[in-house]
Amino acid sequence: MPIAPSENQARRTFQLDNLRAWPGGCVETLAMTFVVLIAVRVFHAEAWQKATLVAASSCGLLLSLFPVQLVRRTGISVNVGTAMLWFVSAGGLLAAALGGKSMEVFLPSMVVALLCITLSIPLMSQIYRKHYPDHSRGRLFASTGMVRKASALIVAAAFGKVLENNLDDFRWILLIYAFCCCLMAGCVLAMERVHLQRSNQVRLFGALEHLRNDRVFRSMLTSWMILGFGNLICWSIFVEYVSNPAYGYDLTEFAIAFITGSLPEIMVLLTVVAWGIIFDRVNFFAVRMILNLFFMGGVLFYFFGHGVWALCIGISLHGIGRAGGNIAWSLWVTKFARAEQVAEYMSVHTFLCGVRGVIAPFVAFPMIALVGPRWVGGVGVVLIFLATLMIWPHLRVKGGPGSVPPESNPRQ
Repeated sequence: MPIAPSENQARRTFQLDNLRAWPGGCVETLAMTFVVLIAVRVFHAEAWQKATLVAASSCGLLLSLFPVQLVRRTGISVNVGTAMLWFVSAGGLLAAALGGKSMEVFLPSMVVALLCITLSIPLMSQIYRKHYPDHSRGRLFASTGMVRKASALIVAAAFGKVLENNLDDFRWILLIYAFCCCLMAGCVLAMERVHLQRSNQVRLFGALEHLRNDRVFRSMLTSWMILGFGNLICWSIFVEYVSNPAYGYDLTEFAIAFITGSLPEIMVLLTVVAWGIIFDRVNFFAVRMILNLFFMGGVLFYFFGHGVWALCIGISLHGIGRAGGNIAWSLWVTKFARAEQVAEYMSVHTFLCGVRGVIAPFVAFPMIALVGPRWVGGVGVVLIFLATLMIWPHLRVKGGPGSVPPESNPRQ
């Protein structure tokens, strides 16, 4: 089966998205590893400052309802709206790089950069829905994901070594991130334009009406809220746990970057295409439950194991779950929503992700300081397990692989 789609429009989008994946993979490592690592090792950040940086990406998700509505109101293309956000991110990263070792400059600049990067997610989902065919959307997205993760893998190792040799070189790293944001913007502008139906009235919370009208969508988002909070309180402190000597590990910057950045990306790289095929062919609810099991196993090994080997196994399991989770997270609304409503459905999803993402770090960092990492991991596992149980009743729904019940689809 050829990877590249046969349709001209889909092929061009696929090629440009593969090109975008190289700088995109680099930028992914910022939120995953290096913003906290730089904050801890260079700026000796306080707990609330670290929590703010971790929450910044989620704040972008929280506000993601608004770009979709503003694109509708202004009539600009989804491509232009996405590119503008990435240019603003580049500006924030540039300011942080030029601000020296001033936390007063670094913190707000990085918050703006991370926020705008995630604000673009619902808009990109609309591009995928418009340009990729239904029967291969997951596979195409996963194929691009392989490129993105290969890039992230290389960048995490390289940047980790750079910081290990000289912490002051963090400025050059931030400049590279800024340049990557500009490259991403150029790629999305080169794609065929996607427009949403223009609206004369901006209803910033209008998309939330889908929660009231779509029962299965509402049920899935409730489960995802519990799952996401459990996962996020653990993810928030992955780097803190191994970079702060108070928790028993004395690792170099390169080792921290490899464990928290490179290793999970290796597992994503190895498994993401398989998850893309599974997403296209298997009942979505079953896929979601299997992914949750990988997350639970990863957290248990990471926080309850002893030694670097347990960290490696835990983060690897989490990386496998993240490979499929990224596909499910990014594309699942394409199975539920009308073509014209994909961005709105996704904006509701990302909005709720933002709610929990903003709260989770401010729970996780005080919690690890108060009761220790194992309590954080234990609470996370319990919440993920409860979320998995909530999905179980949906498996009884009749339908083909990857299908959703008719009542969840507004077209029927």
